Amino acid sequence: MNNALNLMGRLLLAALFLPAGLSKLSGFEGTVAYIGSVGLPFASVAAAAAVAVEILGSVALIVGFQTRIAAAVLAVFTLVASVFFHAFWAAAPEQAFMQQLLFFKNVGVMGGLLLLVSSGAGAWSLDAKKEAP
Repeated sequence: MNNALNLMGRLLLAALFLPAGLSKLSGFEGTVAYIGSVGLPFASVAAAAAVAVEILGSVALIVGFQTRIAAAVLAVFTLVASVFFHAFWAAAPEQAFMQQLLFFKNVGVMGGLLLLVSSGAGAWSLDAKKEAP
């Protein structure tokens, strides 16, 4: 049962990041503009990095390849994105609750990712195939 739940957890986490990465890719100029709107420098580079992290990280989680590394990178990415794009402490009063909700949703996602960092991908993964004798 643990392997099935581990796979399900990886798939559900990837279900958050993969569509977001594909959306950023298909609307790249909008993504660059949004990143620039919060004052981050090198918005084009940051957008390309976000696309790469979300898509490649999702694929790594799905197949269980270098899962601990992928989950750690996605956790750091989520932390940075949360601080810059869901800064409820600096939001207008009418937006503060929604930004706080999104920020703490991301905190929960980071928790799930850190569990993958600590436990690995489980037996139903490429990581497990690589470790097998």
